[in-house]
Amino acid sequence: MDKVIWEKVQRILPSLSLRDQGQVYVDTSEFMNISYGDVIALNGRHFVVIRDEAERRFGMEDPKFWVKRCRDLETEELYILKLVFHEHFDQHIGSMTIRCFRSPEKESRILELVKNDVRFMQGVTLNDTANNPVRILEMIRGRSLDSVIEDIDVDHASYFQEYFPGILKKYIGACEAVLFLHDHGERHGDIRRDHIWIEHSTGRYRWIDFDYAYESTENPFGLDLFGLGNILLFITGQGVHTTHDLAALSQGLDDNLTPEDFSLLFPNRLVNLRKRFPYIPISLNRVLLRFSAGTDVFYESVEELLDDLKPCLKELGAA
Repeated sequence: MDKVIWEKVQRILPSLSLRDQGQVYVDTSEFMNISYGDVIALNGRHFVVIRDEAERRFGMEDPKFWVKRCRDLETEELYILKLVFHEHFDQHIGSMTIRCFRSPEKESRILELVKNDVRFMQGVTLNDTANNPVRILEMIRGRSLDSVIEDIDVDHASYFQEYFPGILKKYIGACEAVLFLHDHGERHGDIRRDHIWIEHSTGRYRWIDFDYAYESTENPFGLDLFGLGNILLFITGQGVHTTHDLAALSQGLDDNLTPEDFSLLFPNRLVNLRKRFPYIPISLNRVLLRFSAGTDVFYESVEELLDDLKPCLKELGAA
């Protein structure tokens, strides 16, 4: 590491000693070797690594060694650098098997497509010397949708009356953002409740993480639609209601639950929430049931979902 770069690293990481001086990487292929104090050099820009990022789901932390939190040595701004990592797996929906995989190139395309569109995370792609597309992502100051809802400390009836209409309105805006991707031939690919971030300063809902792709011959946008359905279920129920949770309830629950009342994708999750919360309007519950194991009719597009959801918003008095 030359003297000028080392002096900039020391300014940002003053506790780092000369003995612990890292390396400058121009090829990020071996991302497991890149760690705290190392510098990633891309097309004249230099980023010092602060830490590996991690996802926190179901009470567990899952480290993402290919995702580095860094500071730009020149501006000292924080960024997330996503290095190239390939993986694939199969997703099963009913009788369908969908092949899912990571595509850095697809994420780069979407970053370019949504440039300056505040409904999405922002960033640019720079290639390293091995031609790996490294995505340099701006930080979003905020929290994930699921963590915000889980911290709303009121009973469901109060939540549904006081909070849910505003949340549904912003969720509909997030669906419109996904429709924008579909209209341009792209798919989000990994629609989850923790992939919507709520920006502290504006309250705006913003989508993150676009690098998953999938192959589906049934409906090219089907997996995105199921992801939107799962989020709708979560925000309507103020959380997920599983068979385990329901078994612990002794009062106020319709005991005529059938397998058709549960999710097609996750058979232990109750979708027919009106049986748990009878004040949920029939129109909204009908939308939820389109994602249940008992449905014969599936949404073919986000536009169809929005056509059914927007009247629900009016019914709740939040249009």
